[in-house]
Amino acid sequence: MLFFTSDLHLGHTEIVRMSGRPFSCVQEMDETLIRNWNDRVCKNDVVYILGDLIYKSECPPEEYLSRLRGKKYLIFGNHDLSWKDDVDLSKWFVGCQWGDRIDTGQGYALLSHFPLATYIRKYQIHGHLHNRTDQEYWSLLRAMPNSLNAGVDINGFVPVTLPELICNNEKFKQEH
Repeated sequence: MLFFTSDLHLGHTEIVRMSGRPFSCVQEMDETLIRNWNDRVCKNDVVYILGDLIYKSECPPEEYLSRLRGKKYLIFGNHDLSWKDDVDLSKWFVGCQWGDRIDTGQGYALLSHFPLATYIRKYQIHGHLHNRTDQEYWSLLRAMPNSLNAGVDINGFVPVTLPELICNNEKFKQEH
């Protein structure tokens, strides 16, 4: 199975408030995100993490990475710069890079942390936006059905399949 996720921000105390996440504290958020991940992802499943996996955490990255199932690929986000050099990435990830193009089985997808406003191919899967719609570029991205936000904030706080990603983005775009 192939999954996508982004912007977990494990360990980031302020993200609970900043993104209006339904958790009482960062520890509850971290444990829920890890449990949700492992409830869906099996050992041989592939998970593309489109950036900002961990940020400002007091825990070492290995404490999170050792608990997440699946064959993980990390597309670096702006907040991954704070921890990525502190661990042997090859121990935890099949691959790490700034972007990728993959065959999803339902068409090719460009993977990046940051959304690209001019990408018009089959799919563009990104993170970075969380659940924000107050940015200047929101009206443009909203009109792009192939632009899919993999952020946990609009995807039920779980890694999602491509069909789920499409459905969640359509719903979010209609509501906002």
